[in-house]
Amino acid sequence: MFGIPGKQAVSMTDKAAAQIAKLMAKDNTQGLRIGVKKGGCAGMEYTMEYVTEVDPMDEVVEQDGARVMIAPMAQMFLFGTEIDYEVSLLEAGFKFRNPNVTEACGCGESIKFDDTLSANT
Repeated sequence: MFGIPGKQAVSMTDKAAAQIAKLMAKDNTQGLRIGVKKGGCAGMEYTMEYVTEVDPMDEVVEQDGARVMIAPMAQMFLFGTEIDYEVSLLEAGFKFRNPNVTEACGCGESIKFDDTLSANT
């Protein structure tokens, strides 16, 4: 919906695509739906859930067997985001590198977007 012709709304690193495809197969889901919601100390939080159906309004990105769906209200906030999967000694999880984020809280759980994007919702 908010895309640029020939450019995917979000991108995935090879590690992220492999992890998403692995979890899709394990849980027999259609893909990972990502979005944003109000919350956290910075104002917004990412949402992630594996779903069994693709919503026709979702923006769908597929790579190497992985499928990510972007909820309609989140598309303008997530455009240009790279999804990565990182493993360290203490934790493993998905990381979002989002060019639309202007601030993040200290714990890394919530973000703030450019005010011009928030004014459009």
